[in-house]
Amino acid sequence: MAVTLDAPISWIAAVDEDAQMLGGLQPNILKSHTREFFTILFLKFNVRDDGMSFLRELATDGINPALMKSAMDHLLEVETFKQEGTPGTPYVGVGISARGYDLLGVPKQRQPADVSFQKGMTHNETVAALGDPDVDTWDGHFRQEIHAAIMVGDQLAPPHNAALARIKQMIAERPTISLLGQQKGNGLRNKNGDGIEHFGYVDGRSQPLFLIEDIESETLNSDGTTNWNPRFGLSRVIVPDPCAPDSSIHFGSYFVFRKLEQDVKAFKKKEAELARALDLSAVDAERAGAMLVGRFEDGTPLTTQSAEGNHNPVPNDFTYNSDPDGGKCPYFAHIRKMNPRGSGGFEAEESERLHIMARRGQTYGVRTDDPNDGKVENKPSEGVGLLFMAFNSSIGEQFEFVQMNWANNGGFPSVPPGRLDPGPDLVIGHGARPQIDCPVHWGANFEEHASHRQVDAVAQTVTMRGGEYFFAPSLPFLRTLGD
Repeated sequence: MAVTLDAPISWIAAVDEDAQMLGGLQPNILKSHTREFFTILFLKFNVRDDGMSFLRELATDGINPALMKSAMDHLLEVETFKQEGTPGTPYVGVGISARGYDLLGVPKQRQPADVSFQKGMTHNETVAALGDPDVDTWDGHFRQEIHAAIMVGDQLAPPHNAALARIKQMIAERPTISLLGQQKGNGLRNKNGDGIEHFGYVDGRSQPLFLIEDIESETLNSDGTTNWNPRFGLSRVIVPDPCAPDSSIHFGSYFVFRKLEQDVKAFKKKEAELARALDLSAVDAERAGAMLVGRFEDGTPLTTQSAEGNHNPVPNDFTYNSDPDGGKCPYFAHIRKMNPRGSGGFEAEESERLHIMARRGQTYGVRTDDPNDGKVENKPSEGVGLLFMAFNSSIGEQFEFVQMNWANNGGFPSVPPGRLDPGPDLVIGHGARPQIDCPVHWGANFEEHASHRQVDAVAQTVTMRGGEYFFAPSLPFLRTLGD
């Protein structure tokens, strides 16, 4: 037998190689770990032995319980919480950069081989291809050589703080390890209790599902899986760990981290400007922002409704089959560009699915306003944003493909003859922003001149502040470092 990679698996029924894989895999990869309170530390190892001993101690049982747990441990904790209400333990994750593997003395032929990973996010070719700002403009610690990222998260502040303090003490005991920087994150929610990003829109709803139990829950407890298929094989998120004692059962994942600052005030002003340009007023004005994102703030998909209100639960079982011309949800809408959901037919859908990634983002920054008060002038212009985090089996085929060929590509998705190209993603895309073609009313027929209007595109309100590519190795690799 071998680890099941071409289909979702049941963690409850996992045996043999599947069970061993789950026992050696880090959490938060196959299933998101609750982390309302979150901190990520960026480290540089100046001495090989101290770097190895630090990583080994994180993952190995000692006098105290190991800080890191496995994916299987995490899933068992989730089930125990459901049955008994007993809280789980904090999430501690490790990502190692290509330069980190070099410092640890791992030969190139045994390192994770992804070409993009080996180059790193600061490489000139990568920066140019992604359209990112010059590295010299990034936050200070991202301009340095980062060897490892340590993630700490929990639903509650006290256990998060205790785990973080213990890790920082371990760093302090090794003066040759430099803490280059840290970034705190915290959950942000709307009045319905759904997680949102700083522009106010429900975030993270559409995710690939790798566990049969999660698929069953989506089918029975949400709006179903009839129209959009969330089932993905594990090969879309994990790869054999080449450094592990047994790479046939020990797996890891390529981890992409990007700090994205959001100018909330500017975005909200642009929403209002778009509404005025389309003569949308009163309740209908909310549709202007929904056209930029593809969902209303409460998560209602624009392609299924002309107004918000379908949020219990937030829907995900939809496609754009009923909206081929973009008269409901425009082609330029963020979620339509980032997940076209088979807009070009079955073959297109199967091809698109190769690029979907497991996103595990977290908002950062302290808000002094009420994000849900509907005001504009009190909104922050800086200091808040999204810690974009995603797990991939191929950085080039997933994250980089999506950023370059979907988000930044002004010609994607393709539109009918005579229509304006969508332009780049108006939320996270880079590049020139030509005019956009907007439906004046929901369900507009673009053959009728009065039903649509060409207006200036929304200026960029998201700025990339830095990031790096890492590999989240298996626990057995970390536990045997230096052996």
